[in-house]
Amino acid sequence: MLSPLPVRDGVGATRLHVPLVGEWPTVAAYMIERFFHLDPERLLVRFDRGEIVARDGTPLARDTPLGAEEFIWYYRDPPVETRLPVELEILHQDDDLVVIDKPHFLPTTPGGRFLQNSALIRLRNLLDNPDIAPIHRLDRATAGLLMFSARPESRGPYQLLFETRQVQKVYEAVSARPDDWDSSRFPLVYRNHIVKLRGELKVRVDDEREPNAETLVELIDADSRVVHTLLRPHSGKMHQLRVHLAALGLPIMNDPFYPELTGEAPDDFDHPLQLLARELHFVDPLSGAPRMFSSTRTLQEAPLSDA
Repeated sequence: MLSPLPVRDGVGATRLHVPLVGEWPTVAAYMIERFFHLDPERLLVRFDRGEIVARDGTPLARDTPLGAEEFIWYYRDPPVETRLPVELEILHQDDDLVVIDKPHFLPTTPGGRFLQNSALIRLRNLLDNPDIAPIHRLDRATAGLLMFSARPESRGPYQLLFETRQVQKVYEAVSARPDDWDSSRFPLVYRNHIVKLRGELKVRVDDEREPNAETLVELIDADSRVVHTLLRPHSGKMHQLRVHLAALGLPIMNDPFYPELTGEAPDDFDHPLQLLARELHFVDPLSGAPRMFSSTRTLQEAPLSDA
């Protein structure tokens, strides 16, 4: 269902389903009860200003009766944001595809206290293209390659590549060297079953079920302080690489989630999670040509001998 309101400052309007029958005399009364945490008079003023519209874009009044519209659109009040001190880099741009090098701490899409401080909204504003949409996602803490479709017609074919595992993804990570370090274990393939439960920040591992997550872990280098690994995930479960390395006794440096949740703390921009989405390989579904993109970023804790 297309929005009657255009994208504004990179952000699309919100659609709300309104019951056609109920105890509320007006659409406004329903919204006041649903959004009880908001100032009722402020919401009514938004009706008076014509900021809440029907499917055809017609502004609704504060006395529009319940049942007149099943769906309405409006812009959310944006959160107060301080710009994150990180910048994205565009590595590739054509009529169908945009590839960026995402910094640590920048979320892929809006959520919570992040709106303008998201890769999607920054990219829409930067390129003046409201049709840009993410093809896949990276955790906010993870840096590296992120792909976006530049127009709706190209979104499906590229997303299908990820859904059918036709994209080869390569990551790298840095972990503190454990006391019992043994390089002869690598390369190795690690598998387990990862479960994400609603409302929980961390994922869980279920050892009783068949594995649904698999990662090839290779050694890049190690010194007396850290271990630098190359990761080739065969699946794409949430936090998969962080969970797998923690299970191997190599939790990623500066990870506040695994193996133990350390609690919420302000972003430490001097100590980002040492995880980087380094390469993407695939056959372009539109042109049939092979594609390969590489991040220009490096992990600050990587051994000096890597240079």
